[in-house]
Amino acid sequence: MSSNLSKRSLLKLAGWASLAATAALVGCGKKEEAATPAASEASAAASAAAAVGPLKIAFAYVGPVGDAGWTYAHDQGRLAIEKEFGDKVKTSFVEKVPEGPEAERVIRDLVGQGNILVFGTTFGYMEPMLKVAADNPSVKFEHATGFKTAPNMRTYDSRTYEGAYMAGVIAGSMTKSNTLGVVGSIPIPEVIRNINAFTLGAQSVNPKVKTKVVWVNAWFDPPKETEGAQSLLNQGADVLFQNTDSAAVLQTAEKAGKYAFGWDSDMSKFGPKSHLASAVINWGPYYVKATKDALEGTWQTGGVWWGVKEGAIDLVSVSDAVPAEVKAKVDTVKAGLKDGSFAIWKGPIVAQDGKEMVAKDTVADDKFLGGINFYVKGVEGSIPSGK
Repeated sequence: MSSNLSKRSLLKLAGWASLAATAALVGCGKKEEAATPAASEASAAASAAAAVGPLKIAFAYVGPVGDAGWTYAHDQGRLAIEKEFGDKVKTSFVEKVPEGPEAERVIRDLVGQGNILVFGTTFGYMEPMLKVAADNPSVKFEHATGFKTAPNMRTYDSRTYEGAYMAGVIAGSMTKSNTLGVVGSIPIPEVIRNINAFTLGAQSVNPKVKTKVVWVNAWFDPPKETEGAQSLLNQGADVLFQNTDSAAVLQTAEKAGKYAFGWDSDMSKFGPKSHLASAVINWGPYYVKATKDALEGTWQTGGVWWGVKEGAIDLVSVSDAVPAEVKAKVDTVKAGLKDGSFAIWKGPIVAQDGKEMVAKDTVADDKFLGGINFYVKGVEGSIPSGK
């Protein structure tokens, strides 16, 4: 079962919650430094409720479900939970939840409604979720793309850089200008890592490739994404990539008669002529696992990072315009990622200033990947300051 709850509906539902649950809410989303007895009672009450009914699971989404990208992919994962567990679960979601204080208020509301498993699906929810988790020890929290955990909060992510690398292999083969363009969202390691992987994939088949980047400082903003894509085309890019959530970049390329990729989900329908492939995330396997853990009482904190190997990342709907030998190269990379025989981050990897970041024949570990704050050689421009 599922329900799409608006923010206004959440406010009303919070008002109807039980006295114990309501006591866990401290005015305007603020809380005391330590968990209050009322908060503990609310958490215990919610846990007890779950024991006599379906497991209540809630999702906080940063964008709209219809974004065709990041949030759409997460919601497909939510639907996979319903398909797998049927009436053992009851899921709900709130879309377009801003990162920051508003996220804390929404997450508290979700707990107040008796949800025992809560997923926060964007980096900016990390601190708000930590605060709410501290007040509700009986509730399990899952945070996407973050790095901080708690006894009842773990992190999960997908190795999107693997899809970016495979897309790069195609981009490097299809470009005529040897200039690629990337519309970046927010300059955090996750996004910088994807830009670098895309460039490394392109350089693996075309060493002459250069990558230009335009930052829009938003995950989902179609007008800004369109403007950024057009700017890159004006600078000579003839293949576009993105780390943003709408189909605007692909649609802009379609109008200009250039190539582009889908991101997070299959976007081929938005630009049939321009679409080269879509680097997609399948959140279903992880969401099913997390739900199973909660149902069986085996859930534990930690961090999970899945990719091609676990069925979480793929490159799909490859265009007929892509030559057979290029498709074969992508298939080889995909097979190597799946069985562990291929490593994207194997040195030598050099930053744009010439500094060697990963030595020859050395494979970078996840700690290194999690803190990437440099462009590889071939990416032009600079990362916005303060990031």
